[in-house]
Amino acid sequence: MNRVTRDARGAEQRSQYAPSSRERRRVRLSEERYRPGGRRISAEPLSASWKPGRLEQDQDEARRERHRRGKVRRLLTTYGLGVYALPVLVVVTALVVFNTAKEPARPATGPGSSSAGTGDDAPVVTEQAPAQVNLNIPTAELPPGGAFTETGKGTWHIVPLAKDGNSGKKVGSGKHFYRYTVEVEDGVDPASYVGDDAFASAVEGTLSDPRSWIGAGDVSLQRVDGTGPAPDFRVRLTSLNTATRADVCGFGIPYPTSCYSRALQRSVIINLARWVRGAKAFGPDMTGYRQYAINHEVGHALGLGHVGCKENGAPAPVMMQQTFGVSDDYVAQLNSVDQYNKSAVPADGKVCKPNSWPVPDLGDRTPG
Repeated sequence: MNRVTRDARGAEQRSQYAPSSRERRRVRLSEERYRPGGRRISAEPLSASWKPGRLEQDQDEARRERHRRGKVRRLLTTYGLGVYALPVLVVVTALVVFNTAKEPARPATGPGSSSAGTGDDAPVVTEQAPAQVNLNIPTAELPPGGAFTETGKGTWHIVPLAKDGNSGKKVGSGKHFYRYTVEVEDGVDPASYVGDDAFASAVEGTLSDPRSWIGAGDVSLQRVDGTGPAPDFRVRLTSLNTATRADVCGFGIPYPTSCYSRALQRSVIINLARWVRGAKAFGPDMTGYRQYAINHEVGHALGLGHVGCKENGAPAPVMMQQTFGVSDDYVAQLNSVDQYNKSAVPADGKVCKPNSWPVPDLGDRTPG
């Protein structure tokens, strides 16, 4: 309460406790600047704005962050640092599955042939035979003929592609695509096989013929020079004694033989002795026998096994062991149901005619 006195003239005088007009004006201004929408004079500090909705949002985010951190701590407590490796393992597993899916599948069957399994189920070495006491296969003996190197160095070199513009082309339209090299054992006298280029030309020409595996419709092939990725198989001309090594064809059959060795870099082994002298079943037809040897052993590389003669007097299936004869009674002695042969060849008396091709009915349509 203001104390007011009057002087002698009757005028009002304020006591020392009453605010002056200037003070009252300053109070009003102070109140106005904090009123919503009020005017702020210069040099005054900004007042803080309190928004309840924003505060609740911040609190929610803080609670979520604490929840996330709690989950991480629980994972680390349960699994340790290995929890960080889990996403990496998932990615690596996906890459392995993807790469595996890209690897070409081997056809299970072929014309006139039966399956011996595919991939790792295929024989490690073909042309092996169960233990036999008395083999009586007169047509399996090596015919007389030209000289050949009996023992090479046990290593092979790749024959370069010919520079004629035709070598190295992809042939066939089958979905199962295979790349192969042509190789010759070091230390072998080229005079017996007329040189590397002649052998390579015979191999590539045979596998490019429509009567060969590309004619079956499942397979496409391409000869390569070994400068890119590893080939799917290698066709290797090999001396007689190297072929009988345990890590090549072995000596399961006591006759000179070619074979397919999955363990030896997936090698199609063409025995030099047979390349030079052929087989009795083919007589003087050396070209026909060589084409047969290539097609038969490459058939193993494609996952195919041995079969017998299907019909008397008919062309022998290319996967019949014609090197030893075209009579079921003969080749039955070399086959039984075991780890190498999924089905036995019966000794049923059937005799076929020699045949070099998987698809002989297509005829020779090789250009030129």
